[in-house]
Amino acid sequence: MGNLSEITAKDVCKIRPVNWVLGRIRNWTSSLTISSETECYPKGLFILTGAIIGITGVILSFLGNPANTGFCVSCFMENIAGSIGLHGNTRMQYLRPEIIGFVIGSFFMSLYKKEFRATGGSSPLLRYFVGILMIIGCAVFMGCPIKMVFKIAAGDLTAWIGMGGLVAGVYIGLKFLERGFSLGRPNKLPAANALLIPLLMASLLGVLLLKPDFISLSSKGAGAQHAPLYLSLIAGLGIGALGQSTGFCITGGISRLFLWGSKEFTFCPKTTGLALGMVSFFLFAFVASILTGQFSLGWYGQPSSNDSHLWNFFGMLLVGFGSVLIKGCPFRQLIAAGQGDTDAGASVLGMLTGAALVQNWGLGGNAAGTPYEGKIAILLGLCALFAVGLLYRKRGETFAPEFQSGLD
Repeated sequence: MGNLSEITAKDVCKIRPVNWVLGRIRNWTSSLTISSETECYPKGLFILTGAIIGITGVILSFLGNPANTGFCVSCFMENIAGSIGLHGNTRMQYLRPEIIGFVIGSFFMSLYKKEFRATGGSSPLLRYFVGILMIIGCAVFMGCPIKMVFKIAAGDLTAWIGMGGLVAGVYIGLKFLERGFSLGRPNKLPAANALLIPLLMASLLGVLLLKPDFISLSSKGAGAQHAPLYLSLIAGLGIGALGQSTGFCITGGISRLFLWGSKEFTFCPKTTGLALGMVSFFLFAFVASILTGQFSLGWYGQPSSNDSHLWNFFGMLLVGFGSVLIKGCPFRQLIAAGQGDTDAGASVLGMLTGAALVQNWGLGGNAAGTPYEGKIAILLGLCALFAVGLLYRKRGETFAPEFQSGLD
């Protein structure tokens, strides 16, 4: 890129790590000074995104969504899977408008910003498989990374164990990336390919509004606990649009801190933004939980929680590990699928399949603990991810180009 002293604030966002010799990158920081606000990643937008997610999630739980849930991608995918007949648990059947809104909001924002691009071909079947494993990990923990933050903000101390597992999983995944893990570079595709997931979600929205007889809707249990439909849909649309604009991702934010270190806060503004977004998410959810009377500090008796701390740790470790390998947590996969990434679309379909398997095979955690089947699934899932990490490693290389993109 030429003389580093000539790099502008906007150019900083284009710098990529070339290899694991991150000392070279950190040395650059001594000769770089950038504005606290840049054209590419305005921090205010990240703070707003975190605030909107935190406040609306808590409000929706207050208005009817399950307690300490806010927006839980894994739980809501299980509800959708049941509603369309992929499992028979009558307590987990509802077409969650929040999930629909995430994808459609991302779709329209990407069109507005002219960022809708059909890409794919980067090991889609493997991504489908990892999508299944991520939902299994979430189900054992009883929540996705987004719900994990809501649980912590509501005073659930056990959720910190899940946080530890998620961070450990991200770290392990990054070690495989450091050693050349790659699923292949995505290619440009005809635009029609990228419309599949947005059209699927639009169809589900139409079905939800019309309520035909072939759709199942719970009359009791978690599936029957939901906020007003239109409020949930509007929240989903807004968060989907903001997620597309910022690239908000819990595991992505953690990954960047491991990759670049604390000095990146003065070097690469997107990490600063993601960190501010996550802090904003937690703080606003924390305050909202207190104001709405949903905060309860403790280890025991928390909603969607149990005493299987070891398996909660391993469940989120599986989620963090898988998220790094396919570049994004379950929430991020929905957003990416909405903006044209068909590989993320394959992951979303895998997540839906995983949601059905969790219910059909009884893999998910419950108040009594983690079932034997869930423990076996977690161990097999971790073994599978380690095998994938080893088999898809390119010896002698580090940080394949498809992973370097998006680390700007």
